[in-house]
Amino acid sequence: MPKAGPPRAGAGEDLAAQTRRRIMDAAMEVFLRDGYVGAKTDEIAAAAGASKQTIYKHFGRKENLFEQIVLDRLGGIDELFQTAIGELAVTDDVESTMRAVARKFVHAITQPSHLRVRRLVIAEAPRFPKLGHAYFEAGPERVHAALASSFEQLTDRGLLRIDEPVLAANHFTWLVVSIPVNKVMFCGEDVRFTPSELDHYADTAVRVFAAAYRASAPKPAGA
Repeated sequence: MPKAGPPRAGAGEDLAAQTRRRIMDAAMEVFLRDGYVGAKTDEIAAAAGASKQTIYKHFGRKENLFEQIVLDRLGGIDELFQTAIGELAVTDDVESTMRAVARKFVHAITQPSHLRVRRLVIAEAPRFPKLGHAYFEAGPERVHAALASSFEQLTDRGLLRIDEPVLAANHFTWLVVSIPVNKVMFCGEDVRFTPSELDHYADTAVRVFAAAYRASAPKPAGA
């Protein structure tokens, strides 16, 4: 029988990455259920099908594991909206494109997985202030910066009238998501919104935003 060849390049790295991902997914569920203080490494190990020694090898202390799983969830938060926001910067149909951005935003932000992590970060912010700052900078702050850039370009083209683009970006996002997000954050995950309800929040938010920031129509000649 032919001898088995050597392990393919990267096989060890693949296995390690799979183990790391399994531990992080299990830990997230335990942290979400029990909070940081209540979460036990033994329970995380059992949920992940791994040993405590394996967890320590990959992450060290429980604090490091918590930080890693939260930061992992940050990756790509703003990427959900970059294409739509980029289209907003160059559109001639501002309100229609803003509605598309708003709908995408509210549907993504109200996903239970996102809100659970958000609630966890807020709850543990006094214990992990740097982590709270990192979450804010990689999530809301980057989205607002991208929106502000688009609003500046639309203002330069005479399609909007905005003096403080970052403030306007905050107005936009909170008009879109404040009602569903606040309700879920206070009332729990049993709260559900239909797609049509979320679209309605998005569309009405755009109407309010446009009424405040739409550029004045030029007066007809001789008026």
